[in-house]
Amino acid sequence: MKASRKLVYLTPLCALLAAGSADATNGYFPHGDGIKAKGMGGASVAMTDDAHAGYTNPAAAVWEGGDRAEVGLDLFSPKRSMSRSGSAAGLDASVDSGNNLFLVPDFGYNHKFSDKLAAGVTVYGNGGMNTDYPSGQINCGYGPANVLCGSGNLGMDFMQLIIAPVIAYKINESNSIGLAPLFVFQQFKAYGLQAFSPMSSDPSKLTGGNYDQSRGIGVRLGYLGKVGDKFNIGAAYSPKISMSKFGDYAGLFADGGNFDIPANYALGVSFKATPEVTLAFDYSRINYSGVTSVGNPSTNQAPLGAANGPGFGWTDVNVWKFGIQWQAAPAWVLRAGFNVGDNPVQSRDVSFNILAPGVITHHYTMGGTYALSPKTDITFAYMYAPSNSVTGASLFNSPNVIPPGGMGGNETIKMSEQSLGIEFGWRW
Repeated sequence: MKASRKLVYLTPLCALLAAGSADATNGYFPHGDGIKAKGMGGASVAMTDDAHAGYTNPAAAVWEGGDRAEVGLDLFSPKRSMSRSGSAAGLDASVDSGNNLFLVPDFGYNHKFSDKLAAGVTVYGNGGMNTDYPSGQINCGYGPANVLCGSGNLGMDFMQLIIAPVIAYKINESNSIGLAPLFVFQQFKAYGLQAFSPMSSDPSKLTGGNYDQSRGIGVRLGYLGKVGDKFNIGAAYSPKISMSKFGDYAGLFADGGNFDIPANYALGVSFKATPEVTLAFDYSRINYSGVTSVGNPSTNQAPLGAANGPGFGWTDVNVWKFGIQWQAAPAWVLRAGFNVGDNPVQSRDVSFNILAPGVITHHYTMGGTYALSPKTDITFAYMYAPSNSVTGASLFNSPNVIPPGGMGGNETIKMSEQSLGIEFGWRW
């Protein structure tokens, strides 16, 4: 089967699978793209040994040796919970979220037309909040309710699917540049938020429980340079992507349903310490505060859905990624990594972030690749993110927010994660 025909078949298949997947670690961005990168804590901006340039660094595509494709699947398990204490009678709670297991596919393809020109495509997704808290945990004065005093279960489902074609050009023997248009599809639903109706600019578009879609087009730019035979340096940047609004949730998200993708960038270096050992280090920043629905504080004194309405209050995050790769034997490459990032959630915003407790800060990873033949290999990676939590005053403490004001005590949100992935790669 020709490479072009494989690409035609695999790209829509992976896009379809990714539409039902989720993977959230650095906020709601994954800690790495592709199973190789995930085994190294996500450090990959200056690496050139996989086909996922559309996510990591478009300029890397022209350095990949020959045509290559990779298809992987990650079993992702986030565990989320909330608790409330010191509140009025009937409002204390300790509840775990459902939706704790997801299958996350990835796909990358790379083709070199010449030593100076290459193209490919990467398919990946962001998301992973997908909370689902059962009803009947508290009594808000009118009978059993969910933990935010709404009827039925409480939760949300958020997904971003990105298809990134890539083109890369080698300026000279040491430097390359690359560009990846980003075609973005988002899907969202929320339910169980009826108690927030008095805060909403449009209660009919607050918590319907139906999926709504959003679309947009962006770009990722990349640079990769080689300094001698041992050092690579890389950089990638994606400006904020303006998305169409979630009209069905114009009474929930600030600015009438706005949910743009935040600007983000990354810098990386890799160093070949010995012929068998490569070290990699990345720094990345995600500017969550630049998206009103994500960055606006939940304490904003405006209706939900207004231009300056309450949001999740997420701050910008800095992420540091460290990885090591060891050619342990002719057929074996082993990897390990560490990823540490800021927690975007502040204590003032705990109540809103019961829906999206993206509080993970540390990730420990390991993985490896086994060469099945000179042209095929299989890669695995494991990630463990220990539990982290944030505690703050409940919104129930404010008499002007949602009933029964002044009786909410303190709330704690908590999250931990694990993932185990496998990926098949081949050259031709």
